[in-house]
Amino acid sequence: MDRDYYRVEVAGVVRDLPLFEVAPGLRIAIFNMLGDTEVVEAAADALLPLLPEMDVLVTPEVKAIPLAHALAARLGKRYVVARKILKPYMVGAIKTEVVSITTGQPQPLYIDGKDLPLLRGKRVVLVDDVVSTGSTLRGLHQLMDMAGAEVVGEAAVFTEGDREKWNHIIALGHLPLFKDE
Repeated sequence: MDRDYYRVEVAGVVRDLPLFEVAPGLRIAIFNMLGDTEVVEAAADALLPLLPEMDVLVTPEVKAIPLAHALAARLGKRYVVARKILKPYMVGAIKTEVVSITTGQPQPLYIDGKDLPLLRGKRVVLVDDVVSTGSTLRGLHQLMDMAGAEVVGEAAVFTEGDREKWNHIIALGHLPLFKDE
């Protein structure tokens, strides 16, 4: 296998992930399921029986949205998207800020005010594509606290980095970090 890619399996579906430098001497495998219906459907089928009882799913914008949709459709539940940009039609939104490993920059996350009644007093499962630093999950937890929701689970297709740190995450696999020697 070419060293510029890392091969993964998602519930029986194989993909070669490109390696991307996020810091000098440190690369990560980029998992992007947007538009990859086969991966999204396989991941949703594999995650579904692992999820705890919940009322609603919550996902950050953008790459995990198809997975949250597929899970919500299978469960007959609603899902809420934490947006990265405040749109003019989002009235009464709540906000927090995160730093993603892929951007390295502070990034806001918003929950639209129209979605707050879906969350208040409800049990939620947070759904993401990859949990790497935990920054996005921390931001989602902050938003759920502000919204009055109870987080009962966290799910992702992959965890990344320190595997022991993510034992509580419901995940289908783990991605290593690639350090130049």
